[in-house]
Amino acid sequence: MQSILSNMVVSISELKKNPSAVLSGAGGAPVAVLNHNRVMGYMVPADMFETMMERLDDLDLAQLARARIEANETPVRVSFDDLIAEAQADIANGR
Repeated sequence: MQSILSNMVVSISELKKNPSAVLSGAGGAPVAVLNHNRVMGYMVPADMFETMMERLDDLDLAQLARARIEANETPVRVSFDDLIAEAQADIANGR
């Protein structure tokens, strides 16, 4: 049996009729999209998706930092001002 990781479900047919109404009816919560009574995917508001992606990125960075610490790599000191200046230069140069 397949788990549904959402309190709200919608059929693909219902979703096709009015996707905006489905999202607004969910009140910001994820919606499981079903096709023939099987979960085919999940629909989330854009801000929730962006938050999820940022958290995944943070987890990747934490894992990388942990691996480097365990490998006894030599730390490199940087200042936030230098990082900000470098990021602004990248943005100015279209990178």
